[in-house]
Amino acid sequence: MDDSGATRTHALPAPALRPYVGSYVGFDLRGFPAGVHCGPPGHSLTAVISLAEPLAVAAGVDAGAPVTRFAGVAGGLMRRSVAIHHDGRQEGVQVSLTPLGARAVYGMPAAELADRLVPLDELLGALGVELVDRLRAATTWPARVAALDGVLLRAVGRGAGGDPGSRVRPEVAEAWRRLRAARGGVRIGRVAEELGWSRRYLTDRFRGEVGLSPKTFARVLRFEHAHDLASTRHPLPWADVASVSGYADQAHLAREWREFTGRSPTAWRRGEVLLGPGQPSPERPTRRLPFPFLQDHPPTVL
Repeated sequence: MDDSGATRTHALPAPALRPYVGSYVGFDLRGFPAGVHCGPPGHSLTAVISLAEPLAVAAGVDAGAPVTRFAGVAGGLMRRSVAIHHDGRQEGVQVSLTPLGARAVYGMPAAELADRLVPLDELLGALGVELVDRLRAATTWPARVAALDGVLLRAVGRGAGGDPGSRVRPEVAEAWRRLRAARGGVRIGRVAEELGWSRRYLTDRFRGEVGLSPKTFARVLRFEHAHDLASTRHPLPWADVASVSGYADQAHLAREWREFTGRSPTAWRRGEVLLGPGQPSPERPTRRLPFPFLQDHPPTVL
């Protein structure tokens, strides 16, 4: 019997977690050729717990980048893609956090995780070990969602009532929301002016909280939009992808694509296992997965 395919299942976290956690995604990939998946940068911090063999991940797609194995791994915002080495079989759960939720869940600003991959138990301690164990012991998706909610609510509860000086500045939160809403297509100087700050002051405060400057985060958002457009079953021509996602022209897109993935757009498409000939990709991107893989079935949202 053919046991190949890729599936993905979505769920929303408990309401009390939604200011900090965007989604849970279960993924199951099997029967594909072994290879290296290019996990592109995006707007979320990502934590992934493997339900099978440890994840083999490198914080960069350059040849020779050291590969580390993780039972559970957390990453900050990235300026470049990560490389996920796989043997054609991956099963796990992904948690997407907002950069502004890092303090609540991990007890530190997202800036401390920028461009880093960290063992989950290094950030959550015993809760991280418990989360991996409970997810692996659970046999149904609802049970895994319950485990995620329970452990993450306790993680947030540990930081309740903390020092007000450790909270995210509202101006930084608003700048982040405006950049996200515009997919990076907004002038940083105008955002700063409307917040009553200088551009330099906003840049310093934003980088100190998120880990990227507003300009770099805007570039990541624009690339993320282009990557979504390019990952559909019937993608637009590259020139149209560039235009729709806010690049000056196709050459501009190609330069940014190489900067973020280490590959040209054409080489990226040729090298991605699940985007190759005969392998389906989503009819439309519903939520990007920086670590796991694209899938060929609509997600189920609980």
